[in-house]
Amino acid sequence: MSAKTATDDTSADPLDQIRRLRDEVERLARERVPPAVAQAAEEKAEAIAAHVRAHPIRSVLIAAGIGLLVGRLMP
Repeated sequence: MSAKTATDDTSADPLDQIRRLRDEVERLARERVPPAVAQAAEEKAEAIAAHVRAHPIRSVLIAAGIGLLVGRLMP
């Protein structure tokens, strides 16, 4: 299953899509990323997830701002 396949199904539950994408990323990471890099990335991901859980509104506003900025920079 590719990431494109996981996001093409618009009738599926968004949480199910996220789970499938996470599983695909984890599989690819196990196959292609050295263990030390994988551990560091996992620790950073956990820290970011904890920050998002602690500050959900701020996180959404930051993501929206980044999206707006990227959207303005794209032709």
